[in-house]
Amino acid sequence: MNPRPRTLRPATWTPAIRMGLSIAVATGLYGISFGALAVAAGLTVWQAMALSLLMFTGGSQFAFIGVIAGGGAGSAALGAAALLGVRNAVYGMQMNAMVAPTGWRKAVAAQLTIDESAATAAGQTTPDEQRRGFWTAGIGVFVLWNLFTLLGAVLGDALGDPRRWGLDGAAVAAFLGLLWPRLQQREPVALAVVCGVATALAVPVLPPGLPILLAAVLGAAWGWWGRDPDADAATPPAREGGAA
Repeated sequence: MNPRPRTLRPATWTPAIRMGLSIAVATGLYGISFGALAVAAGLTVWQAMALSLLMFTGGSQFAFIGVIAGGGAGSAALGAAALLGVRNAVYGMQMNAMVAPTGWRKAVAAQLTIDESAATAAGQTTPDEQRRGFWTAGIGVFVLWNLFTLLGAVLGDALGDPRRWGLDGAAVAAFLGLLWPRLQQREPVALAVVCGVATALAVPVLPPGLPILLAAVLGAAWGWWGRDPDADAATPPAREGGAA
């Protein structure tokens, strides 16, 4: 009998694969909440599944059903979802350079570029691990998110209030787990605090989707104005043929 492939043996999983799988489980479980809330907002099971399969970005999906549940028009729901989805385009540019997909994989990578896959890839230190983290988290979240969306939509009211199960907190905890190891110097900590405060202040006064974009703009501005041009000019170019 042939032994199991390396990828099926947990002992052979790299840190990126382990992180991607843990993020996938934590985020995928939250799909139960979306499925139940989507049905409660008046969507059918198949409509809820279509959102998870095609839109596949949790924040945008919750924004969409939030507007629908509040009696808003479909155009308003799409507008709110689109605002939140803009951040994935920003991730896409970074992931295209980091993961470098080719051929048909480029279209698949575009669909799988979400908060979780981008954060898992960015949390790695080598190109191979970045790719493993991206694909593991992206595929894992896609599969589990859709499975649990179906479960939540089918069970519907039998679940009661999905928030009492703590599923909303699982996704937040997963992001904190990704962020925490990167906060080892003063500048990342300061940037996280500034962006967090700005987002918290903007949530009550801005439409859904804009607070997170405001945080992204602040982060980009910090990186642009905070860099040292003299240090960049003083960095010697890498020699051809590998390490110096």
